[in-house]
Amino acid sequence: MKKLILIFALLLFASKGWVYSEIDSEEAESKATYKGPYDDETSGQRDARMAWWREARFGLFIHWGVYSVPAGTHKGEQIENIGEWIMHYGQIPVAEYQRYSKQFNPVDYDPEAWVLMAKNAGMKYIVITAKHHDGFALFDTAVSEWDIVDATPYGKDLLKPLAEAARKHDIKLGLYYSHAQDWVHPGGSFWDGHGWDPAQNGSMDDYLRDIAVPQVKELFTNYGEISILWWDTPIDMTPARAAMFDGLVELQPGIIVNNRLLYRHDGDLRTPEQNVPPTGLDYDWEACMTMNTTWGYKSYDDDWKSSEQLIRNLVDSASKGGNYLLNVGPMANGEIPQASIERLKDVGEWMSVNSSSIYGTTASPFIRLPWGRATKKEYPNATELYLHVFDWPEDGLLKVDGLRSEVSGAYFLADFQQQIQVNKTQEGIVLVLPDKPLDEIDTVIVLKITGKLDVERILPRQDGEGVLVLAMDDAHIHNPGYGGRLELRQDDNSTFYLDGWTDFQSRVDWLVRIDKPGIFDIYAEVAAEESASFLLMANDGQKPLTIKSSGGKQTFQTQHIGQLILSEGESTIGMHPQMSLWNPIMLRSVTLKPAENNPH
Repeated sequence: MKKLILIFALLLFASKGWVYSEIDSEEAESKATYKGPYDDETSGQRDARMAWWREARFGLFIHWGVYSVPAGTHKGEQIENIGEWIMHYGQIPVAEYQRYSKQFNPVDYDPEAWVLMAKNAGMKYIVITAKHHDGFALFDTAVSEWDIVDATPYGKDLLKPLAEAARKHDIKLGLYYSHAQDWVHPGGSFWDGHGWDPAQNGSMDDYLRDIAVPQVKELFTNYGEISILWWDTPIDMTPARAAMFDGLVELQPGIIVNNRLLYRHDGDLRTPEQNVPPTGLDYDWEACMTMNTTWGYKSYDDDWKSSEQLIRNLVDSASKGGNYLLNVGPMANGEIPQASIERLKDVGEWMSVNSSSIYGTTASPFIRLPWGRATKKEYPNATELYLHVFDWPEDGLLKVDGLRSEVSGAYFLADFQQQIQVNKTQEGIVLVLPDKPLDEIDTVIVLKITGKLDVERILPRQDGEGVLVLAMDDAHIHNPGYGGRLELRQDDNSTFYLDGWTDFQSRVDWLVRIDKPGIFDIYAEVAAEESASFLLMANDGQKPLTIKSSGGKQTFQTQHIGQLILSEGESTIGMHPQMSLWNPIMLRSVTLKPAENNPH
């Protein structure tokens, strides 16, 4: 069984964090026996402890280590996948990989400049890889010589000056620590210590006791206040093994820990990777993302996200009640790639004007806004509603359907003096705007709401005949961040369709309201050269369905693809490709019609 799980896990690996929420194991079933460090905490105590993090909304992730020396290339061969996993994907023997440390000499490392770069970008905290999966410590550790002091010509602790700079500039410091996956120390690699090199074999319990636990204790003891501990990839962790770290948190009272110590143990926050959950999560969460496609430095990865995309990702995260942890991968000499510096500068310029629409805000009250996003700050008798306008209305009329509250004022965050006319309509309100946006990426409008916020949840719903059309521009698109990119496009007739669905990890879903429940026939208007199979997800159920070839990748055809049972109320309907049976498709519409044999 474990071999099957391992094969599945390797296919889902993204980076340091795989999609482990989709992986089950014997350990996961017994997780209830593990009690976390704050198990007896009251809700009020938790709120007080999490307050700064919820206020912050924006942090810097730093992936740095020996892997920045090969930078994606080993023995003249470009190794596929993410840079910090080069030892794994290249199956590099331990002794051979360790020789790279002799070239890890970050003489251009300027920790204060790093901290100021983060602060100027509007970030409130930093999380750095104290030890990643290659087992290399960026700090001086007494339990191993595989560290920056003993194994490199640099010979100095990298974390201490960063911790000092962070304190100096009022930036919270968090440490990432790969506790269960370590490809150099015996016992710390895949499945009870069995890797690709005999030198990796050993007892995981011995590794945890002799390496991982002492190193976490060193981190908690030698670097002042640590605000976050970012565990990663809990391979083979059991409640008993997780308990080996018990008591260490007492060395850092109030520290925040993520959900990757043990399978299905939530910790203080969940960590969706390379995506923003379309409707947020019912728990504290933080979306971690790369600027290009790799976490650790990879010299030839030039697939950079634009500054516009990064700003909108930040806004998207905040609008759904989460934080945004944006990554940089420094080079072996200690420099941060110029492309990262430039993008963070752009984000900082936007934040210098609009940060109040991010810091301390909570999730949007709207299900979907076709022109952008919203965040809010609620007070006892009033609300500040921040409208983030990505797509400026051509007619100058911004429709905010569903807003029933009394609006006492409206103005631009970038220009308080420029008041905005507010017209009340049957659908909600309409704002009369200038011809052009104040900011092409995101113009923020502040609405002053008097009294309690009142927003109607507007969802796609059935027509009079019970038919439900899942429009493509209503779809929530999830892309993996490492492969293909599914996108919403428009044809010459302004009809929306989904294109670029080449990656089985990309998926879509819709949040809808069902007034007339029952059995529905499903029709899809698709273009496909070859057949493609997917799971149709409806709330907690799933059903395998297949799209047939339409005769060409640009030839659209309406196909009856199956049936679905839906209950009354809100439902989430999703299309999730089946890994080994997926081929690229284009999708123009999905229509659900009440079946003739519908008992309702």
